[in-house]
Amino acid sequence: MSNIWARKSLAAILEHAADTEKGLKRTLTATNLVALGIGAIIGAGLFVRTASAAAQAAGPAVTLSFIVAAVGCALAGLCYAEFAASVPISGSAYAYAYITMGELIAWIIGWALIMEYALGAATVAIAWSEYLNKLLGGAIPYEWCHSPMETMIGENGQILHGYMNLPALFILLIMTMLLIRGTDKSALVNAIIVFLKVAIVLVFIFIGWQFINPANYSPYFIPADTVPVIDAEGHTVLSYTGFFKHGYGGVLGGAAIVFFAFIGFDAVSTTAQEAKNPGRDMPIGILGSLLVCTILYILFGHVLTGVANWSEFADPSKGKEASVAYAISAHMPGYEWLSTLVTIAILAGFSSVILVMLLGQSRVFFSMSKDGLLPEIFSHVHDKYHTPHKSNWIVFAFVAAFAAFIPGHMAGDLTSFGTLLAFVLVCLGVLIMRKNLPHMVRPFSTPMAWLVAPLGAIICLGMIVAIDVFTLQVAIGWMIAGLCIYFGYSRHHSKLN
Repeated sequence: MSNIWARKSLAAILEHAADTEKGLKRTLTATNLVALGIGAIIGAGLFVRTASAAAQAAGPAVTLSFIVAAVGCALAGLCYAEFAASVPISGSAYAYAYITMGELIAWIIGWALIMEYALGAATVAIAWSEYLNKLLGGAIPYEWCHSPMETMIGENGQILHGYMNLPALFILLIMTMLLIRGTDKSALVNAIIVFLKVAIVLVFIFIGWQFINPANYSPYFIPADTVPVIDAEGHTVLSYTGFFKHGYGGVLGGAAIVFFAFIGFDAVSTTAQEAKNPGRDMPIGILGSLLVCTILYILFGHVLTGVANWSEFADPSKGKEASVAYAISAHMPGYEWLSTLVTIAILAGFSSVILVMLLGQSRVFFSMSKDGLLPEIFSHVHDKYHTPHKSNWIVFAFVAAFAAFIPGHMAGDLTSFGTLLAFVLVCLGVLIMRKNLPHMVRPFSTPMAWLVAPLGAIICLGMIVAIDVFTLQVAIGWMIAGLCIYFGYSRHHSKLN
């Protein structure tokens, strides 16, 4: 009988990593890791989810939502830093759980990471589609750039229904083909993309500040009696009657939405095996990138909700899609050129995020397959390109289904759920590792771990609870399906057992 709580030994997992990773070179410095974190974090979350959180729950108080989400991420980041410094291997939360909490919890985290990377890629692909259509002046018919779950009233008063999101499929296909071919972006290209993203944010903040209308900050919190938003068919799209939809509760609800904007800092931990001095550099990379992005996010949210009223981002005919470009075009006269430049640069930045997320997803599948928890097809390597091409195609099919037929906000909330669950388990994992491996060498130790780790877990759980009920039901269904796969297949094929 297999033991679902079996744990990998630290020595075994380090040896396994050295074998499967072919001895990755330690070339990354703390500066490289901070840049990597910023490049992975700034993407669709900031440019799309900021307006979404303001419209759905927080209003101008979305700046406070960013602070709440950042605190939760920082607490989890301290726990990630201890793991990454002490266990400097790729695999991130999945590998950490296998050492501390056993196979079943490792599977649960791995299954949750699928929601983070795969659905994250789908969310960014949908955002890419929105901005491409904005750049083309709405040339793509509504039916072919929206999911079947979305509708709007056309110029002639007719109701338009989405069929599928073809631009999202297109960018996913291109990025998947690049991954299969093994095309690596050079360090210079990565640096340019990171510089471009940060430059966009800074330019918008500096120019947009002079167009802020103080009246847009009053009231600062969404009132409880706010009129709901109705779609073209008379259905209620946004309601503000729930606790997490207005007032102070809306700040937490907004935090659960903008949390997606912070997803990516944990990707730094997957490069621990390539850091020159992981004990020192990993905490700097993880926490440094978080700090920089949090400051930029708060300023960005403040300017965006000051330039345009939060209610405009709830209106499909105004700023619901491509919100930054809309705010510039509608409220910053004379800077239409900036709207076009921002859109082009955002498309480039989104493309790199999609590539990283698809790569991360195939990496998680590869690791789980190597452990026997998934079929060998996920770890099959192409003879010529030396990439897990079959896994890449399977990931593409899975992600494409969400990107083509699911609205962006739903995919984004599911992504947040998967990441938050992983964060909760990582926070708990640090405490378990302290108990089970008290003599482990820890180049970096989470300060006040018995306070920081539980607080991180509680805040992340709070953001999970604040996610809308329907998304939570879908997420729970996803996790139940994962458990069925584990007990039906994985536990019987586990190489550890």
